[in-house]
Amino acid sequence: MTDGLKQTFSKDERLCSRRLIRILFSKGQTFHLKPFRITWMHNPDTAPPPAQVLMSVPKYNFRKAVERNLIRRRMKEAYRLNKHPFYEYLAGSGHKIIFSITYTAKDIAAYAQIQPKIILLLQRLTEEDEKVTG
Repeated sequence: MTDGLKQTFSKDERLCSRRLIRILFSKGQTFHLKPFRITWMHNPDTAPPPAQVLMSVPKYNFRKAVERNLIRRRMKEAYRLNKHPFYEYLAGSGHKIIFSITYTAKDIAAYAQIQPKIILLLQRLTEEDEKVTG
């Protein structure tokens, strides 16, 4: 643990609001970092967590729910363990972000492949936010 932050992935950190999801996909900015597509924007609400995330694995790539759940669990675990530098940046800047991580590869990646990509993804998201806010 760093600076007293718990390494959890609680319900309020998950993006569940249909209204916010609709706004995110209609007005959000997108970038790709293989095997992920990230759509993000500043949170229009003043929700308590600094970031809310939606993780998805498309059914058209993985027909079996077991496979989709496996990939989603690996993504969540990598995010949970590596979100703290990103949260510290958001706390320092005072920004709140909502974003979606969509798994776009056609094969099931091992956790050892997913974790470094999630770390890069969070670093890139920090850079993108700095560009927008200048």
